[in-house]
Amino acid sequence: MRILLLSDTHLPVRAKALQPQVWRLVDEADLVIHAGDWVDVATLDALESRAARLVGVAGNNDGPELHDRLGEVARVEVEGVRIAVIHETGAAAGRERRCDALFGPDSDAPADVLVFGHSHIPWDSTTPGGVRLLNPGSPTDRRRQPVGTVMTAHVADGALHDVTLVPTPR
Repeated sequence: MRILLLSDTHLPVRAKALQPQVWRLVDEADLVIHAGDWVDVATLDALESRAARLVGVAGNNDGPELHDRLGEVARVEVEGVRIAVIHETGAAAGRERRCDALFGPDSDAPADVLVFGHSHIPWDSTTPGGVRLLNPGSPTDRRRQPVGTVMTAHVADGALHDVTLVPTPR
């Protein structure tokens, strides 16, 4: 299964639209995960209509309609891999410990992978409890990064494989 990870699209505030490259990745994915800060309901509607399957959450810049439609935490199991999605995990310092407490093997709802956003800075690490933490960055608002980014990955044989940070230049 091919997965596309997005976050912090901030449309139409930071950009007028997603790049054609990002739409091609949406078309190729079996599952699109968006970790919040859509800003515009039209972006959710467009992704829902185009993605084979979409899982998303609302972020701190999203209004009441997005929060009502999406909520702040999402969970999906893909071929035996438990994926949780939230927008914000807090500061980088202590992130693994905090995420283990909420999503690790001893938590009430353990996950194998946690997709998050908020910082616009790509992140890929594994907690001591074994939770893979992934932040795809932002395709439209690069902040301190050289270019915008998304992530792609594959799920096969009950595991996440081939996590790739994909640059999304404008």
